[in-house]
Amino acid sequence: MSCDVVILGLGYVGLPLAQQAVRAGLSVLGFDVRADVVASLAAGRSHVDDLSDADIAAMLAGGFTPTTDESLIAGAGTAVICVPTPLAEGDGPDLTAVTGATSAIGRNLRPGMLVVLESTTYPGTTDEVVRPLLEQLSGLTAGADFHLAFSPERIDPGNERFGARNTPKVVGGFTPDCTLRAAGFYGRFVDTVVRTRGTREAETAKLLENTYRHVNIALVNEMARFCHELDIDLWDVIRAASTKPFGFQAFYPGPGVGGHCIPIDPNYLSHNVRSRLGYPFRFVELAQEINATMPSYVARRAQNLLNADGQAVHGATILLLGVTYKPDIADQRESPATPLARQLQSLGASVSYHDPYVPEWIVPHTADLLGAVASADLVILVQNHRAYDADELARLAKRFFDTRGATTGSSAHRL
Repeated sequence: MSCDVVILGLGYVGLPLAQQAVRAGLSVLGFDVRADVVASLAAGRSHVDDLSDADIAAMLAGGFTPTTDESLIAGAGTAVICVPTPLAEGDGPDLTAVTGATSAIGRNLRPGMLVVLESTTYPGTTDEVVRPLLEQLSGLTAGADFHLAFSPERIDPGNERFGARNTPKVVGGFTPDCTLRAAGFYGRFVDTVVRTRGTREAETAKLLENTYRHVNIALVNEMARFCHELDIDLWDVIRAASTKPFGFQAFYPGPGVGGHCIPIDPNYLSHNVRSRLGYPFRFVELAQEINATMPSYVARRAQNLLNADGQAVHGATILLLGVTYKPDIADQRESPATPLARQLQSLGASVSYHDPYVPEWIVPHTADLLGAVASADLVILVQNHRAYDADELARLAKRFFDTRGATTGSSAHRL
């Protein structure tokens, strides 16, 4: 079968991209090695937060075909790689899924095709890993026989304002013609396309975006620690600083960082600097150190809150509210709730949780929110879902530790 585009990797990046392409009238093939995912999509069921079952049904009706048959890739005009790149040992990216997807394309690459890598990785991956593999398997030459580009994904799960269409798309090609071809492809269903000098600039732009956030979150997380010791309300400090109409952007402390982007992506850049240049990217490594220790810091604060009332953490009942990495979604990737729960358990606490989006987790779930809040020795607000009235829950609890600055009254202890 022939199609306009094949998207390899049908997760939180690939599916929204496929949706926008279908809406623009493109015929879209969705390729994934997970047979259960493909079968679920073919039956009209979504497995990502931002798309409903109705969205998938509309995509199927509009020309979306999910498959595990890699031979169908040969009929596509464009192939886009949207597979995960988790951390490998040594803090570099695990490119297993990228090389697997690239190999599938390489075995089916045809002259004139456009290949785009969207998976976040270190600078040089498109030219040094993807291109040689495509050329070796196909016998074709990038920039002459086929086009090659990198375009970083910018999907923000749960963001109701910015999606795949109205978030500007950064594109960098192996050659200027490759950039032009890729920009033309994305321009069919993305409002704004931003061109870079090449693939490395596009790869590094993604890492800069997330490193910027990583470093600034680490700044306020470290400030949260000493502001607590100095009896300074950091949340009020941030509110006041935010009134400056220029030169300041608010970042907020929390129990740690989660998701794929913040705790993982900056490490790609740090790893790349160390392995290629032989010295550390000190800002990133310091930020990682600070942010990674926040769950332990929250656990110590919890222990101190109990100790202040003469109660040991050993044997205490602690309820965690919200265990996802972002509010109002089910995504738990790299959630700081996981190391926090483990830390509290290691101190001897009896830990349970409540989350309207997560029916099962690593500790027992409670369905009776109000009853569990009232009976727990300590309640910790880890993620502030809209379903929670933080002030009301704080008034109901024996002790309430707010790690998100959601409470306004005196009933809660805030990070």
